[in-house]
Amino acid sequence: MMQTKFIDKDIKYIGSQLSPHWIYKNFKIQGDAIIAFRGECKVDLTEMVDIEDVINNEPIYSKYMLSFITEQFGISLSEGVFRQRLLMCIIKELLEEKGIFVVRNGDDLMIDGRKLSVSIATKSMTSVLIHTGLNILSEGAPVKASGLTSELGIENIKEFGEEVMKRYSEELQDIELACTKVRGVTE
Repeated sequence: MMQTKFIDKDIKYIGSQLSPHWIYKNFKIQGDAIIAFRGECKVDLTEMVDIEDVINNEPIYSKYMLSFITEQFGISLSEGVFRQRLLMCIIKELLEEKGIFVVRNGDDLMIDGRKLSVSIATKSMTSVLIHTGLNILSEGAPVKASGLTSELGIENIKEFGEEVMKRYSEELQDIELACTKVRGVTE
């Protein structure tokens, strides 16, 4: 089962947190987990795992972001990317329940043509790691950006983050259960 935890202190996301066992080492949560926290996001090109962004010289910056980091064991990178997209769909659904129109293009979420999210999935020797960040404030971003609080009026970031993690964990658990209830078929 996916463990969840909202870290209720600001943490600056610099990219190095996307490493195996970072959640376990820092928060004593062992196994499949997703955590969320608020803070500045500044990922220099040297810390980026998205080669396309490195080639295009596009470092990531947000003055204040809601970050999700998940580490999941025993899955392939392809399954990790599917799970990354599932996480984005869950965020999109939650925003739409609040009356906010969201366009999802792959792992990007856009509001009125302005970027709300950053997201990457990668594979370590032991696990798949995903970072997804949602701008809380849009000021200072290097691209046209939208923010949860500054544009969308979402004030309780902790509550929003906890709901995203809860839905993600429940969806993965439901998928596991769905796999156990079917009978195999043969020709």
